[in-house]
Amino acid sequence: MALSQTSHFGKTYSLLMIKSFLIWTFTLAVCLLVVGFPLVVLMATVGCLLSVVLQSVMPVSAVLLVAGGLIMFNVMAVVMAAGVLTLKGIHPSEVKWLSWLHGEEENLQTTAVFASCPLTCEIKP
Repeated sequence: MALSQTSHFGKTYSLLMIKSFLIWTFTLAVCLLVVGFPLVVLMATVGCLLSVVLQSVMPVSAVLLVAGGLIMFNVMAVVMAAGVLTLKGIHPSEVKWLSWLHGEEENLQTTAVFASCPLTCEIKP
């Protein structure tokens, strides 16, 4: 009985870790594309210049080598960051600024304030 419960807990924990890793990978990839757009533009500029320089040394595969290297660097950075966050035990549902990922809405203001209220709310007949 105890062995079956331990095995079930191990399967559940490993599935939770895989789910957390996949969510972190998706979130970090989206953040890299959306928020890190200036970084992507900078990497593309450096990649273009590097491929032009390497074109004189190896004319056949300079562009392929540079593009593959930049894509592999981005993929490895996202996967390693997701792995570190998963291994540290930080689940995406625990992070406050990721509420958009789970469909939770932030209540910034609970009461309605009308434009005429400052003029009419304090008037006593």
